[in-house]
Amino acid sequence: MNTDVPTFTSALAEPTRSPGRRWIAAMCLLNAGIMLALYAPIQVLLAQQSESILPGSKETLLAWTMALGALSATIFNPVWGTLSDRTTSRRGRRWPWVAGGAVVSVAALLYLSTASSVAGLIVGWVLAQAAVNAMFSPIVAAIPDLVPRAERGVTGGLIAVSQTAGIALASGIPYLTGSIKGGYALAAVLLVVLAIPYLLHSRDVPLRPGELEAARASRVPKGDRTAEHTAKDAAVRRDFWWAFVTRFLMWFGNSLMLLFLFYYLQDQLALGRDKAVAGMFMLTATYALIAAVTAVIGGRWSDRVGKRKPFVMGSGLVTSLAFGVLVVTNSFAMTLVAAIVLGIGFGTYQSVDFALITQVLPGADGRGRDMGILNVAAGLPQFVAPMVSIALIAGYGVNYQLIFGLGGVVSIVGSVLVRQIRGVE
Repeated sequence: MNTDVPTFTSALAEPTRSPGRRWIAAMCLLNAGIMLALYAPIQVLLAQQSESILPGSKETLLAWTMALGALSATIFNPVWGTLSDRTTSRRGRRWPWVAGGAVVSVAALLYLSTASSVAGLIVGWVLAQAAVNAMFSPIVAAIPDLVPRAERGVTGGLIAVSQTAGIALASGIPYLTGSIKGGYALAAVLLVVLAIPYLLHSRDVPLRPGELEAARASRVPKGDRTAEHTAKDAAVRRDFWWAFVTRFLMWFGNSLMLLFLFYYLQDQLALGRDKAVAGMFMLTATYALIAAVTAVIGGRWSDRVGKRKPFVMGSGLVTSLAFGVLVVTNSFAMTLVAAIVLGIGFGTYQSVDFALITQVLPGADGRGRDMGILNVAAGLPQFVAPMVSIALIAGYGVNYQLIFGLGGVVSIVGSVLVRQIRGVE
């Protein structure tokens, strides 16, 4: 990877040189901070608060809280992305959203730490999701802004490693602090600390006056399009939405596994609350270590051979095996095996799928909007999975194997449907 720092002349130009190691390192730290801020509540803190507020209906309260928070992320992701596309700050299009989002995220997390009622918990999580995604949606668009296509596999791998590290650290926060308030406070502090390097070295290119309008005007008007133009546009849109569908299915399966994993350890495996917290940390750390290795190897290998789809399909099928392990076994040891298998599959999937989705974007002038929409494909499952789980619990009782089995099936379907994307090898 070229480590020289290039001078970008246009915010909408297709990048041809690497933005440099310092920028990539800063981006990785920022992604780790964002995932930490999101997953410390998702993995343990919200579950503990739900149990304290409504002990007899903790699964239902947790599911509704997670669902409404995910709905918030689903709504605001493309909104923040679109607004960042149009931002004309002298610091660039993405920087102001990271800075502002960090401030509001800290306030939302600290408010959430004091929630002691159903309404307070839900409102706090909805606000936190909106605020953290004000940082996440714009910085995801910064990758196609500044990283050449030929380097997006390995860059996606490094980003996946950092996100996984953030998730792993998030699972240990409640274990390290020993309290809900301490967990939220530490998550807020680490979010700010990990965002600072990016704010100092963003290399974000300012949008020049009239540049966005000129890019849109340069497109062939609808009335002047030939059959070739129309067919090409249709193919690009088709690939974009197939990428959305397959991404949604893969993250839906992942959300089904993660949603009740804490309660699965605590109740079905009878570990108890304290051992379940420690077990979550062990499982997440194991997954993170494996995923870190496979994400980088998979991303680099994908860049080298110039292909994305075989890696995405294969890694998705491996991921489904992790669900199978949870369905047919009922011990912590085999749950650890499932975490290892998931790390192999989903680690590779995250890095290569990220590279794939950057290659189906319709245009440079809407990268933030389009990446925001594709972020919805990863965030919307956090809304759908709890709703589906509530329906399953209502019909069949608390049946974790049924939920895990459904996750495996949708992961297989998502993997197979990647074949429908025609414009990427």
